[in-house]
Amino acid sequence: MTGKRWTAFKMVSLLLVVVSLACAFSVYEVDEARFWTLLAITALTALAFLTLFSASQKNLHKFVTEMESQLNLTERDSLYKFPAPAIIVDSEGIIVWYNIAFTEQVYGGDAFGLHITKIIDIDLQKTLENKNTTISYETGHFRVSAVTTEKRDSDSELISDLTLLYFDDISDYITLENRFNDIRPAVILISVDNYDDILSNEKDSEKAHIMIQIDKLLETYFEEHHSLLRKLASDRFIAVAEERDLNKMIADKFKILDNVRAIPVNEKSQATLSIGVGTGAQNIPEAEQSAKQALEMAQGRGGDQTAVKSENGFEFFGGVTKGIEKTTKVKTRFVSTALAELINSSSGVIVMGHRYGDLDSVGAGAGMVGAIRRLNPDIEAYMAVDGERNLAKPIINRLNDNLTDELPVFISPEEALERMDDDTLLIIVDTHNKEIIESTALYERAKRIAVIDHHRQTVNYIDNAVIFHHEPYASSASEMTAELIQYFNGIDKLPSYYADAMLAGIMLDTKNFVMRTGVRTFESAAFLRKLGADMVAVKGLFANDFECIRHRSQLISSTEIYNRCAIAADDSGSADSRVSAAQAADEMLGIEGVDASFVIFRTPDGGVSISARSLGVMNVQIIMEKLGGGGHQTMAAAQFTGIKVAEAKAKLIGAIDEFIANIS
Repeated sequence: MTGKRWTAFKMVSLLLVVVSLACAFSVYEVDEARFWTLLAITALTALAFLTLFSASQKNLHKFVTEMESQLNLTERDSLYKFPAPAIIVDSEGIIVWYNIAFTEQVYGGDAFGLHITKIIDIDLQKTLENKNTTISYETGHFRVSAVTTEKRDSDSELISDLTLLYFDDISDYITLENRFNDIRPAVILISVDNYDDILSNEKDSEKAHIMIQIDKLLETYFEEHHSLLRKLASDRFIAVAEERDLNKMIADKFKILDNVRAIPVNEKSQATLSIGVGTGAQNIPEAEQSAKQALEMAQGRGGDQTAVKSENGFEFFGGVTKGIEKTTKVKTRFVSTALAELINSSSGVIVMGHRYGDLDSVGAGAGMVGAIRRLNPDIEAYMAVDGERNLAKPIINRLNDNLTDELPVFISPEEALERMDDDTLLIIVDTHNKEIIESTALYERAKRIAVIDHHRQTVNYIDNAVIFHHEPYASSASEMTAELIQYFNGIDKLPSYYADAMLAGIMLDTKNFVMRTGVRTFESAAFLRKLGADMVAVKGLFANDFECIRHRSQLISSTEIYNRCAIAADDSGSADSRVSAAQAADEMLGIEGVDASFVIFRTPDGGVSISARSLGVMNVQIIMEKLGGGGHQTMAAAQFTGIKVAEAKAKLIGAIDEFIANIS
């Protein structure tokens, strides 16, 4: 007993003695003998009380001391024999104590004096901050919790701090989680690319024979992976696989793509598949929805590939062949009709392409503006383009100089933003990627959007368009625009300057009708010639000044050959770097033994870009995607900020090596 209660107890005891003495003295004059008797009894009683009280105090202190010692011993002994592993480390992470369970369940050797990271792969600082973390060790999986005790002196200065780490074995939970993930269902949608087109010239017996081979290959492949396969239509299938079996398909890079591609069809085409996989979903309907999105992505990238959509995004496999051109224009007619209705119901139209617009982007946009003005003269249509940051000044100057009686074709993005209201239609051409459009502000302001593009689909595509016209097999956006406006009313009287602009775009992306041309490419060119396109005038749009030609020659002369790839690098940052780099990449394909060409150059604004070209053997789109870019199988690009040209070259070589390793 201590404190105020102990003081009060002593005062009461003293008061009892005083009262007893007072009582004894009160009878002194009455009876002296009784006085001495009472005094003796009082004295003996007080003495006995004090003696017993003192003895009880000593026993109490002894009991408390023994109990505290016993509790400390029990605490230490219990922790040492505790069934869960536990260790104590100092502020440096050195192990100063561990219990029996730690030696039995985690580390069987002598851990005293070792740094904890020598035994366990653990971020001690993160564990201390979060109070717990999960680790995997040879003996199992553990959740590690931390409790730190600090010892300070009288001046509150830290003398030492020790941290107790105790391990909760969660191996059973991890095993259960892995089991759940292994058997979680994934939905796989399979489509035969351009089924009607590749088999259009085959006999019925040949068609049946080809489809039987495809069916048999698919059945065998999914049986080997313990998956369920069902045929939905003549060219569509659905499969359901467990996650562990899907991982095996991913490990073999969906070998079924190669197996189907080996089926002989005819000399000019081959059977290919587009596969969309939905995985990591909460339920099967959600997985099916992801599979549909993945299939659309695979087809939008040209087919002959697998797109896997999980909670982490998209992953792609295959894509080694060119997209097969569709000969039918049914879809184009439907899109043209829908686009014309959308235009007529709009208060105005703004067309824009991608940043640093080239002849295809600006040519397609200008052609669309001219067609809209001819379709409905009451609707004001303009193309938003940066007058300085573009590669199509010849087209812009030619239209501005020759169409003086009409409204201006080109306006700045800022002026376009001022003209835009909720009923204005924004048409985006030659790109579907949100990150490289001419003006983000215009895109965010627009309530009605249409997209016309031919590039292989990327993950960051515009997903809120009313019309999304995407044909990855088309040669150019100008070709697609020419096809669409054929079905507009009154287009036979379109001024020839617009036709020149679109024809220039087609010639740019096809390298004068050499690369990526199909029947529909020439049909579009013929339509533009019918509108009055002048080949000589179009050729003049490609003229370069002397400095650009000299720069292009310097790039070609610095070319190095690496794994059948021609690589040139330029750190000058000249004003014509974008044009000369693209032209140099085209010419480098003419080097014997070269399958792809890459030009790395510093841009005038200080960034670093790569212009990539291919003859089709190597898919430069996949290589550029590894570097954050994109494009087509035969034409792609990538941009960097904050790095040097030499660093970009090292990244490019790494991406080339990875691509070659994946296809070998």
